[in-house]
Amino acid sequence: MQNSLKEEMVASPAAAPSLPRLARPRLHDTVVEHLRQFIVEGVLTPGTKLNERELCETLGISRTPLREAFKVLAAEGLIDLSPNRGASISQMSESEVRENFELMSGLEAFSGELACERITPAELAEIKALHYAMLVCRTQNDLPGYYSRNQEIHDRINEAARNSALRQAYQSINRRLQAMRFRSNQQSEKWDQAIDDHEDMIKALEARDGKKLAAVLKRHLLEKRDAVLPLVSGDGMAGQRMRG
Repeated sequence: MQNSLKEEMVASPAAAPSLPRLARPRLHDTVVEHLRQFIVEGVLTPGTKLNERELCETLGISRTPLREAFKVLAAEGLIDLSPNRGASISQMSESEVRENFELMSGLEAFSGELACERITPAELAEIKALHYAMLVCRTQNDLPGYYSRNQEIHDRINEAARNSALRQAYQSINRRLQAMRFRSNQQSEKWDQAIDDHEDMIKALEARDGKKLAAVLKRHLLEKRDAVLPLVSGDGMAGQRMRG
């Protein structure tokens, strides 16, 4: 049998600390952020049924803000809500993972092309600073810190594209893929390959070479797809064993 959710959170190095008591206006957003972090970093894995009582104890909150957060995450496709079975972490099929990564590769490639046309020197400097901070995290073997900066780089490139329709589509798909993008770097050679790709991204941005950046971003996302598909297959098999 699986350990309780609380035991998993204590055992996992990726688990966030208990929340401090917060002012009501910020509480809802903070709960959403922490649950999203738990999902991305694998503290809450695909198919896990969420225990409201244990989550409330862990986060130091009542059930009302927790249920409000569930609704937000359900709208993002991160959790499934059922009137009879409660809430559980969403689990994509292999075909859904493949298709979403393929779509994201196109969105990121288009973001790169537009960003090279529209990025400002200040925005480029901020992305380079994030890149160097990301490299420091790699030397410290800090995967959560690395991933946070990695994702911010991708997000800043998308922002620099200055296309609101593209931005909306990018954010919607990316939320569903973040946990798998995080897992794709858990193998050392995959992590190092991702860093090489980011070096190429910076060079293309500096040169304002949209075609080059688009090609790097597309390859980068498709490589992540190939890295996570075997993991998704394993998740599916584990889920079948649990249900049986």
